[in-house]
Amino acid sequence: MVNQLNSGSLDTLKSGQTLLVNARKVANGKIQLEFAEIINDGRPVNFLGMFNKSDERFASTKPRRAWESVMPTDASALLGIDLTDDSKYVSDARGNDVMELNVLNPEVDGTPIRVQVVETTEGTEWDMNNIETRAKRRGRDGDFIYHNGKYIFTKSSATLGEPQNVFLEADKVAAPDVIQVDATTGEIFS
Repeated sequence: MVNQLNSGSLDTLKSGQTLLVNARKVANGKIQLEFAEIINDGRPVNFLGMFNKSDERFASTKPRRAWESVMPTDASALLGIDLTDDSKYVSDARGNDVMELNVLNPEVDGTPIRVQVVETTEGTEWDMNNIETRAKRRGRDGDFIYHNGKYIFTKSSATLGEPQNVFLEADKVAAPDVIQVDATTGEIFS
């Protein structure tokens, strides 16, 4: 059966798989569908991450998310899932009305729905006003990552078929100056 409810989960999601996580009611009679996918961005496999995968501090392969606002009737017809039944929506911790779906590898008419990631240096007005949370960083609270001296912003969206991901090459980071200290006197020299 296509678009099977509860056929996957974020905990078991693997690279190359997409998960339709949930539907959340938003304004204007629409719902927002949440998709998740572990994206291979072309970087080599992280050795430390592999050998410490049960240590949550090394959990670097978090799924990328994409949220799309849609009309419930149209989405229901295309996905074959009734997203219009108000009784199936439950209030979450934030007070949002959410329907858990957990559909592994959703599709429309035999075409897979995937998450597409596009990095750009052209941020929206909202991105530019929220640099601290919107610009790409080296780790959660790390230094910003730049491309040609400009901030990098990530735009994720759901797409039908094979995604056309775009990852910008990060500017090289200068090595820090090495300061040598005489162990006996504490004198700094270079």
